[in-house]
Amino acid sequence: MNSEATAAHQRVRRRPRLSTAVVEDLVNAIVMGTYPVGTALPPENMLCEMYDVSRTVVREATTALTEKGLVVSQQGRGTIVRGSRAWNMLDPMILSALFQGEEGLRYLDNLSEIRTLLESAMAAKAAANATPEAVAELAAQIDKLETLVTMPSAYVVEDLRFHDIIMDMSGDRLSKAIIDGIQSEALRTHGYSGKLSVEHVKLTHAAHRSVYEAIAARDPDRASKAMREHIAGSWEKRRAQPRG
Repeated sequence: MNSEATAAHQRVRRRPRLSTAVVEDLVNAIVMGTYPVGTALPPENMLCEMYDVSRTVVREATTALTEKGLVVSQQGRGTIVRGSRAWNMLDPMILSALFQGEEGLRYLDNLSEIRTLLESAMAAKAAANATPEAVAELAAQIDKLETLVTMPSAYVVEDLRFHDIIMDMSGDRLSKAIIDGIQSEALRTHGYSGKLSVEHVKLTHAAHRSVYEAIAARDPDRASKAMREHIAGSWEKRRAQPRG
């Protein structure tokens, strides 16, 4: 490959990263209200100067924002910011911006409510569907968690695996996809994880064991109740601020 072709190849490879960086910055600006609903984004040439990128990159970014439901192109007006009802609220960039914004705690509360509803139903399905092999896998995970109670940072990683096993047992792939998509962004924020402590982990582990025992007993109602109490109770302990 000659030097000119190599340079062109490198530009093509760099472009998606440049475009993604521009999109992420504009998503944050829109979600944070820097560009209010109904107003236009800066014109193309101004965005090129602001981000020191080509018109192609700006156009790619604008297309991405349109696909996320954040903006719409209007003849004679430019690229107009849309109201939040039009946004793709499951989009990772939008979720990240929402969780880190001024109303981030409200959205984290909403996530906890969603998890409580979906995971309690999934725990019931897991209990109904439980096979000896699946119960054995869950038992092994509970035993593993037991060894990590005094190591909060390590425990939280295996905590996620515990929930994954139950969601897989439920067979409810759609609910799992919704939870995974939302929670993956929430886990990046300190407000969701909270301040880990051994005391909190001990309480969490006791709740995990209650969920496990209900599933192992193949008791859907008890499993649902245990999971609901676990998720709601854990969030109340981790929540950074008192409710208004």
